[in-house]
Amino acid sequence: MRKSKPKKRVLLPDPKFNDILVTRFINNLMWDGKKSVAYSVFYTALDKVEAKLQERGIDVWKKALNNIMPSVEVKARRVGGATFQIPMEVPADRKVAVGMKWMIDYSRRRNEKSMSDKLANEIIAASKGEGAAVKKREDTHKMAEANKAFSHFKVS
Repeated sequence: MRKSKPKKRVLLPDPKFNDILVTRFINNLMWDGKKSVAYSVFYTALDKVEAKLQERGIDVWKKALNNIMPSVEVKARRVGGATFQIPMEVPADRKVAVGMKWMIDYSRRRNEKSMSDKLANEIIAASKGEGAAVKKREDTHKMAEANKAFSHFKVS
């Protein structure tokens, strides 16, 4: 166990939308420290979303992220030799982090040509409540619902 919690790092807001949430997303999207590439992929994806839906790209992205974020998840806990999946409420910070990771992961698995196309189409699908990332959230919720009987085993 750790002696103390690590300090939260202060993130600077992104240059275009002046939003810290966008910076967190871009940091997750980035590969090999190539932040400028991640910025261009994200901004191009939002431009494509705007072109397809005639809505502000950042608003569609935030709506999509809200549709992906889980509210409950299961955590494994050993009780007397058996491992139980215990449903837990997801903390607000983790909700956002998990939602972003799922959106990026499932966009990378799509079959479009460029990463900006993949991300744009995943954002559009998620904003409509469709897509693989939304399905992942629903599966997580179903798993938590199925294991509701074990909720009295609290995870410390």
